Amino acid sequence: MIRGVRGATTVSGNTEEAIISATEELLAKLIEVNHIQPDSVASVFISTTEDIDAAFPAKALRKFPGWIYVPVMCMREMQVPNSLNMCVRIMMHVNTGLSQEKIIHVYLREAKVLRPDLDNSLAL
Repeated sequence: MIRGVRGATTVSGNTEEAIISATEELLAKLIEVNHIQPDSVASVFISTTEDIDAAFPAKALRKFPGWIYVPVMCMREMQVPNSLNMCVRIMMHVNTGLSQEKIIHVYLREAKVLRPDLDNSLAL
């Protein structure tokens, strides 16, 4: 079964360092709490809000050993009035035997407001 593992974070500024650092932090947490191995990942979609364009956040994934062959795509998030700015969102498609409710989705920094209904305490 392929399951979606979701996460989001915000970046402190539109710089390559801020984008890669925040994305790396989010990816590390998603991988850690869900015990994800690169061979179990079908693909990763990473979206950003329109105010982020100084770097591809996918570069952060390439810093993880063994993840070089995982397909990754960056894209723009829809521009919705009053939505969260400076936000990076991740959708990781993982082959797993876990049920939907066992997947731990991770929301960091200001992105916690996106899914207050999810208990992030296991991820932090």
